[in-house]
Amino acid sequence: MFTRILVANRGEIALRIFRACREMGIETVGIFSEADRGAAYLNLANEAYCVGPAKTSDSYLKIDRVISVAEIGNVEAIHPGYGFLAENAHFAEVCRSCQIEFVGPSHEAMQLLGDKNAARSLAKKAGVPTVPGSDGLIENETQAIAVAHEIGFPVLIKASAGGGGRGMRVALNDLALKTALQQAKAEAGAAFGNDEIYLEKYIAHPRHVEVQIIADNHGNVVYLWERDCTMQRRHQKLVEESPAPRLDVATRQAMCEAAVRLVKAANYTNAGTVEFIVDEQGNHYFIELNARIQVEHPVTEMVTGIDLIKSQILVAAGEPLPFTQDDVVPRGTAIECRINAEDAERHFRPSPGVITRFIPPGGFGVRFDSHIHAGYEVSPYYDSLIGKLIVHQPTRHEAIACMRRALGEMKIEGIKTTIPLLLKILEHTDFVDGHVDTTFIERTWTS
Repeated sequence: MFTRILVANRGEIALRIFRACREMGIETVGIFSEADRGAAYLNLANEAYCVGPAKTSDSYLKIDRVISVAEIGNVEAIHPGYGFLAENAHFAEVCRSCQIEFVGPSHEAMQLLGDKNAARSLAKKAGVPTVPGSDGLIENETQAIAVAHEIGFPVLIKASAGGGGRGMRVALNDLALKTALQQAKAEAGAAFGNDEIYLEKYIAHPRHVEVQIIADNHGNVVYLWERDCTMQRRHQKLVEESPAPRLDVATRQAMCEAAVRLVKAANYTNAGTVEFIVDEQGNHYFIELNARIQVEHPVTEMVTGIDLIKSQILVAAGEPLPFTQDDVVPRGTAIECRINAEDAERHFRPSPGVITRFIPPGGFGVRFDSHIHAGYEVSPYYDSLIGKLIVHQPTRHEAIACMRRALGEMKIEGIKTTIPLLLKILEHTDFVDGHVDTTFIERTWTS
């Protein structure tokens, strides 16, 4: 087992990893930018080093500086958390070339699955359902139009690299397709340095359901059931829950087994999330695999009782998984609300500033993963996520009631947050009944 790990991240997820390591008897080394200097969560690390100015490209994303800290700190492994370098295959390769274990999949698996077109091809070979679309990359307008006519409009143009909704466009006809192709390629090229795109049939009013998996280096692959992440705004998740509402037993089982087939086909190890969309008829289709721990991993932890961060570390250290598929029995319902420093009434405008008052919620079945405190300054340089409120109750009805109470109990003053919007979502009849899709936020609240 490792004795020292570098946590190559900041904020909530860095704190989450520090805590897990401390319980495992592992020392930690943290990194921080000038903007995060003096942050209270760094006190849980045994050591912490500055890696540069506030701008991420000059600090948290500087591979050479992160590796230098790892060498100075004499660590055996690096945990990247999520975001930043977590899905950077080159970083994973550099870590291992420096004899530092990367707490995540191999760089070969990351490269394969990071290319959405290649991942889609692999999924087909593994017998995993995929959305009808182009057989490979789209090279020109003529080919795009031919594919669109074959599968039928509307079609979705998707960037082969990256995510977060960038490089994605919907086209309803030939003319719109020509324009959207140019826009998608330009956006993908600027965002990812790769302008390759492919086409899929556009699935109207889908739900977003993902399967959590973890695989060790001894051939064991286990699914930890599913999470529903349908509640999104512009492809950014707001509310996640498990189990997914209105998902029948057969579909749930088929999705989980498909996720395992894909992971085995890719020779993937460590934690990952296989994402699907589910159409109005209940058909499920693979869309991508996220090769890292997810923001919403606590939802799975609460219903399964399995600590995913500790499991990641055990796998990276070469240990076999300490549980089998039969041991993973989901219990109750867990819901997570992401608390962002944003003003939802003003087009989700970021709201940096000093938190003047903070009162976290508590009570049975309530968990709040966050690094904030009264006096903490929310920086304008980083993601607006400042915390994750998770509840776990015997039934979905009780979980919704608990989440409403906990959101109402939480007090964060000095900045704007998404708490008012989250309360509206939890109180909306369609959400309570489980009759929502990924366009729900835009259709219901147009801000």
